[in-house]
Amino acid sequence: MATDGETTNQWKTTVIISSSIQNHESCRILSTQQHRIRFSDRITSGAFIFPLSGTAFLFVELQELAENSEELELMDRIKNFVEIHRNCFLLLFAPLNEPKELQTLKVIQNRFFGSNLKILTVRNYAEMVKGMLMIVKATSKPHMDSIRDRNASG
Repeated sequence: MATDGETTNQWKTTVIISSSIQNHESCRILSTQQHRIRFSDRITSGAFIFPLSGTAFLFVELQELAENSEELELMDRIKNFVEIHRNCFLLLFAPLNEPKELQTLKVIQNRFFGSNLKILTVRNYAEMVKGMLMIVKATSKPHMDSIRDRNASG
């Protein structure tokens, strides 16, 4: 019987990634794991979309936000992302938890409370990719069908 790690390594999926993060470390990790990657200029900047599960992730580095105008731009970007994607996650990369980063997190949580947006804070890219894949695998139709079939026959 395969362990969780072996199952994760064998499982492959398709991901559509915003061209704006084409050279990002997370894309390299996904590529190394041999997932099928497609880049697109037509999706939200910083987005990862997994079509088989209908799940989308928006990656934001809080350290990059220097001014209030950039924070307002981020809120608009998140708002548009939430309106487009039904099952969506915000990946906030905040390795240091500076007061400004924590304040921005609080503002985002208050602004999108009650929406379909789930917020995850991440500290490194490997854990970010591992978390995305865990969520996507659990919600992908082929995997859910397999679980349902196993439960029905047992």
